[in-house]
Amino acid sequence: MIDKDLFKFLGINKKYVFMTVAVMALGLIANISITACICFAISLAINNAEAKEFFLPAVLAAVLIAVRYACSRISGDLKDILGRKVKKDLRKQVYEKIVCLGVRSTDGMSMAGLTQVAMEGVEQLDLYYSSYIPQFFYSMLAPFVLFFICVGIDWRVSLVLLCCVPLIPVSIVAVSRYAKKIFAKYWGKYTSMGDGFLDSVQGLKELKIFKADEAQHIKMNENSEEFRKITMKVLVMQLASTTIMDLVAYGGAGIGIAIAVWGAMNGLGIPYALFLILVAVEFFLPLRAFGSTFHVAMNGASAGRKILSLLETPDPEWGKEKVDGTEIAIDNVSFSYDKKRQVLDNITMYFSPKGMTAIVGESGCGKSTVVNLLTGALRSDSGKITVGGHRIENLDRSSYYSHLSVVSYNTYIFNISVRENFLIANKNASDEDMYSALKAVNLLDFISENGGLDKIISEDASNISGGQKQRLALAVNLVADKSIYIFDEATSNIDIESEAIIMRNIKALSEKKSVIVISHRLENVVPSDKIYFLADGKIKEQGTHAELMKANLGYADLYNTQKMLEKGYMEVKA
Repeated sequence: MIDKDLFKFLGINKKYVFMTVAVMALGLIANISITACICFAISLAINNAEAKEFFLPAVLAAVLIAVRYACSRISGDLKDILGRKVKKDLRKQVYEKIVCLGVRSTDGMSMAGLTQVAMEGVEQLDLYYSSYIPQFFYSMLAPFVLFFICVGIDWRVSLVLLCCVPLIPVSIVAVSRYAKKIFAKYWGKYTSMGDGFLDSVQGLKELKIFKADEAQHIKMNENSEEFRKITMKVLVMQLASTTIMDLVAYGGAGIGIAIAVWGAMNGLGIPYALFLILVAVEFFLPLRAFGSTFHVAMNGASAGRKILSLLETPDPEWGKEKVDGTEIAIDNVSFSYDKKRQVLDNITMYFSPKGMTAIVGESGCGKSTVVNLLTGALRSDSGKITVGGHRIENLDRSSYYSHLSVVSYNTYIFNISVRENFLIANKNASDEDMYSALKAVNLLDFISENGGLDKIISEDASNISGGQKQRLALAVNLVADKSIYIFDEATSNIDIESEAIIMRNIKALSEKKSVIVISHRLENVVPSDKIYFLADGKIKEQGTHAELMKANLGYADLYNTQKMLEKGYMEVKA
C-alpha cells in the first residue's frame, strides 16, 4: 500500500514519520488509560466507595487527558513539519532537475504540465506523506497494542477483534486495484485540461482572428465534462470504499461487544466488560481513518509518479572540456525522434568563427532540429558535432553557453525593468552599453520616452509590440556579447520595418561573430556567406545565394515562389 519509490523521496525526513507514529501510539495508550480510569470509577460507584477513593482515578484521568491533548498537538505539529519539509525538498529537487535539463525537452511536458507537477503535484504528495504514511504505520501498530492490553482481560474478545481488523485492509486492497486506474486517468485528465486551458488563453487572439474560438470553446467544454465524469467516478469509489470499511469496522466492533456482554453475564466483572465494550471500536478506528486517507494516497501517488518520471529523466550529457575555439562542425549527423523516420539523414555542415551561415528549407525539413542539436537540447544518433574541435557532449555546459546566444521568434522577455533584462544577459553591462544596443535596434527613442531603462516590461511583453519585443531581445543579446549567435526564425511574425532592422544588425554582427540564421523567408538570407538548403532531412544544396540561384534547383524555385507571393501581396495592398 506504500509506493517504495515514493517513500525513498522522504530521505532524512523519515524520522518525522516514526516520531509521529510513536506520539500517536502514546496518545492511544493515554486514551485507553482514560477509559480504564472511567471504568475503575464506575466500579467504585457500584461498590459504594467513599468519595476520597475517587480522587486517584480523577487525578490520573486529568493527567492522562493532558497527555492525550499534548500528543494530539505534537503529532499535528510533526505532520506539519513533515509536510513543509517534504514540499520544500520536492520543489527544490523538481526545480534543480528542470535547471539541470536546461534547454532539453522534458518528454513533451508543456509549461502548464510542469507548473502542475511542481505546484499541485507537490501539494498532493504533501498530503500523501504527512497524512497517509504516518496513519498507515499507526494503523498497523494500534490493533496489536490494544490486543496486548485487552488479552489479559478476555482473550476471546481480544482475538475476535484482532481477527476482524485485517478485513479493512483486505477491502482497501480490493478497492485499490480499481482506484489506481481511476486516479491515473484522473491526473491525466487534470493535466490535459490545464494544458488546454493555458493554450486557449495564450492563443485567444489567434482563435478570435480565425473565428475558431467557438470551436475551441466546445472542445474545452468536452474536456471539462470528461474531467467531471472522472471526478464523479473518484467520488463514487471513495463512497463505496468508505461504506465497506464502515460495515467491517462497526460489524467487528459489534461482535466484540456482544462477546463482552456475554462474558459479563457469565462471570466477567462488569467494569472489565464495560472496558472491553468501550475499547472494541478503538481496534477499528485507526484503520478506518487510514481508509479515509486512501483517496489522498491514490491521488498523491499518481502525482508522485509524474514527479518521479520527471526526476528520472536522464540528465543531458556534458563533459568538462573548456571551449577554446568557436568554429562549429556537423559531421555526418543523423537524428530521429521516434527511431523510425529520419529527421536528419547524414548531414554535414561547417560554421566559421566569423560570418553568416543560413539554414533554410520548407517546414519540417529539420531546421529546428539542427538548432536543438547545436544547443545541446538533443544528441545525434550518429556522427558528431564539434565546437573548436571538441565534441559537444564533452564540453562543459557553462563554458559552452558562455559563448552561445540563441534568439528565437519567442525569446522570453522577463517581467522586470529593461535594465534588469540587460543585466541578466550581462551583469557588468553599463547604461552606455544598453543605450548603444537600443540605438542599434532603433528602440532608443521609444524606451527613452516611456520610462527609460527603468521601464517595466509586463508579463509576456504585452505592453510593447511584437516587433519591439523582438528588437529588445536582439538588443539584450547584443549586450551579452557572445561568440556564437543562433537566430531561429527571429523575424517571424513581425512588421517589415522591425525585420529590416533586425537583419541589418545580424549582418553587421556576422562581421566579427559566428552567426547562424534559420529563416523561412529566403530574402533574409541573401547576404549570407553560405546557405544550406535542407529537404527531407538532407542537404540538397549549399553555396551563396548567387550560386544557388544560378543552379536553378530547389532553393531557386522556393525563392522565386516567395518573391511572386510577396509581389502579389504588395500589389493587392497597393
